[in-house]
Amino acid sequence: MADDQTHENETFEQKMARLEKIVNQLEQGNVPLEESMAKFKTGIKLSEELQHTLLNAEDTMAKMMDKDGNEVPFEGSNDNKDDQNGNQTQ
Repeated sequence: MADDQTHENETFEQKMARLEKIVNQLEQGNVPLEESMAKFKTGIKLSEELQHTLLNAEDTMAKMMDKDGNEVPFEGSNDNKDDQNGNQTQ
């Protein structure tokens, strides 16, 4: 739990670097099973946090302000969205 508090205020880039390090360690295959499972769980959590951050950034970038200062969806923001694999959907 202390480890969670240590990483609580990490930037997107810091989280990405941690995830890459975990992936590299797991790909090498010389990590004990118990440690591999813990690293895998941490990697999944980091991946979910990064995905959430990216979706929030995408939502923010897809908004405009109207003449009264209210947020409105950007024209066409629902068109040509990408699915989880990066393929465009209609």
